[in-house]
Amino acid sequence: MAGVAAANGFPVLNLQAYLEGKTVLETRALVADLCRQFYTLGWVSGTGGSITIKVHDDSIPKPDQLIVMSPSGVQKERMISEDMYVLSSGGEVLSKPCPKSYPHKTPKCSDCAPLFMKIAHMEMIKGIFGHGYYDELVIPIIENTAYERELTKSLSEAISAYPKTTAVLVRNHGIYVWGDSWISAKTQAECYHYLFDAAIKLHQLGIDWTSPSHGFIKNESYQRVSKRKFEVYANAGLAFQASKPSRKCIVLDIEGTTTPISFVTEILFPYARDNVRKHLISTYDTIETKDDIELLRAQVLDDLEKGILGCTPIPPDDAGKEEVIESLVVNVEAMIKADRKITALKQLQGHIWRTGYDNNELQGVVFNDVPEALERWHDGGIKIYIYSSGSREAQRLIFRNTVHGDLRKYLCGFFDTTIGNKRDAKSYCEISQSVGVDKPSEILFITDVYQEAVAAKAAGLEAIISIRPGNAPLSENHEFKTITSFAEI
Repeated sequence: MAGVAAANGFPVLNLQAYLEGKTVLETRALVADLCRQFYTLGWVSGTGGSITIKVHDDSIPKPDQLIVMSPSGVQKERMISEDMYVLSSGGEVLSKPCPKSYPHKTPKCSDCAPLFMKIAHMEMIKGIFGHGYYDELVIPIIENTAYERELTKSLSEAISAYPKTTAVLVRNHGIYVWGDSWISAKTQAECYHYLFDAAIKLHQLGIDWTSPSHGFIKNESYQRVSKRKFEVYANAGLAFQASKPSRKCIVLDIEGTTTPISFVTEILFPYARDNVRKHLISTYDTIETKDDIELLRAQVLDDLEKGILGCTPIPPDDAGKEEVIESLVVNVEAMIKADRKITALKQLQGHIWRTGYDNNELQGVVFNDVPEALERWHDGGIKIYIYSSGSREAQRLIFRNTVHGDLRKYLCGFFDTTIGNKRDAKSYCEISQSVGVDKPSEILFITDVYQEAVAAKAAGLEAIISIRPGNAPLSENHEFKTITSFAEI
């Protein structure tokens, strides 16, 4: 960009050159390298979006220095400098990543504000008392000091300036939180210090907490407050841990849960439909295909008795290979069009897809948050299973060959419709008997289908509904917890 361009309200000559300059490029590479190291160390949950560093450039006034932010939806270990967003200090996006080829998603900018001072339009805000999706949460930031006792004055000023806040961030230190709505944060990762607790209590009582005459900064008082605080937070922590479900197994649906529905409907189904004739011709005399044909014969006979539309009789083998294959193709195409969840179809589709994967004509697709979650659960000692209407072989194929590598190493087993219909509670009773838990409630089942969640709950399992792009809408009165990413579990 030639001439003068306004950036952050400060005139900057040749903004494009600035964006492509050494300091910005080095900062982009630094953020990518940090994300990879965070992944190795097990730090930062989720994909690591919104990790932010200000570009240090002595030639630019500090208020106008740019910000480099890591994208949302890209695994930390896979981030590269080209994935980064560059923002003005006011939050305006000045440079964004180039689109990625299918099936990779283009990195998206985090919804977090660059300075993390004000937060709005985020669903999790509703977890803080008195705040809703459209409300703005303001969290003051104060500078750190050499000793915590020296934070008293700035804490007092921050709370006085923001009387409705329930947290204060301390640069290069951590976050102080209070209030019942932050109980889960209190019992997991935040700072529990006697000084802060005493300061809050005195502030609520209207006492000048900075005055030495109250003596709350004496060592003896430190000990009393610290002991009481330990008891309070220990009890709160035990209560929180007791309220958490005891999960030993997680059972996952595939379509609409680990994998986009579009991958199944727009890639897998058409591939099976277009290659069914070719597959049957080339494998007609194999034991595997003969078994597939017998299953289809039995299914078609049952369909004919029930008067299901689209099915036609399959002639006996002595009618000739061509005639048998022709009738099989007609029936299979009708089954695929009707999206039948039947073992005979799913088994044949799995065998057709196997050829596609082996010939590199197909590649498994999962949502970007899935690999990290599978690894995290696996490392935490949780057994992970798949339960899908697709055949077990088809399930394995999806996870065998993905852009994230072979994910089967995290999976303990696969269930398909041979164990029962996914909308039947008995199926989930069978699964609970098979995975070796003491009680069904130790199993979490995640699906995108409400009726499947109902059946799993009826069998005693914990059930969560997955909300993914392309999934069918849920009714407003459903009683299940919902998630949009496995990072929420």
